[in-house]
Amino acid sequence: MSKRRLPIGIQTFREVREDTCYYVDKTAYIRRLLDEGKHYFLSRPRRFGKSLFLDTLKELFEGNESLFAGLAIHDQWDWSVRHPVLRLDFSSGNYQGPDDLRKEVAAQLNALEDEAEVVPRDDEAPARFRHLMKVLHECSGQRVAVLVDEYDKPILDALEVPEVARANRDFLRGLYSTVKFADAHIRFTFITGVSKFSKVSLFSGLNNL
Repeated sequence: MSKRRLPIGIQTFREVREDTCYYVDKTAYIRRLLDEGKHYFLSRPRRFGKSLFLDTLKELFEGNESLFAGLAIHDQWDWSVRHPVLRLDFSSGNYQGPDDLRKEVAAQLNALEDEAEVVPRDDEAPARFRHLMKVLHECSGQRVAVLVDEYDKPILDALEVPEVARANRDFLRGLYSTVKFADAHIRFTFITGVSKFSKVSLFSGLNNL
């Protein structure tokens, strides 16, 4: 019998499970989140397992049942249903330049559109993101899970360049507003960051978050 190892530095749920690493089962909490709400925001320092938790949500919504064998949520989940997942990840990269954020978001949206075989109908990121949610919902018959990792990093990276920080804040506010306007197409939203929710006020228009 192979010896289990600690999942130090591992941020993918699949690797933790397939490599038989030690894993503290948090899936019962996921079930509670799903039962009690729809849109969530989590602010915690880095290295608190936020990225791994997001990846766990991704695997769950995509219906990868084998990864959840023996876990609390396994018998409480309908594995015949698969939800489209849209995940934006700002945890890597540097956003100090005036065009860095727009280029990164465009690249991530390109990848999501290519994977889903969706043709964009607009050049602006918020409209593209909203269109993706709508098309994925209509094509799959299931509402979308929206996952955002380190939503605030593009602002925190640019704090020493105030004009870039403000531009990044305004750009992200427009992008995240799609959660409100595309609510009918969304099953679940989970957004993580490291800064205080009130300090950045990116979600001022989202009364449901």
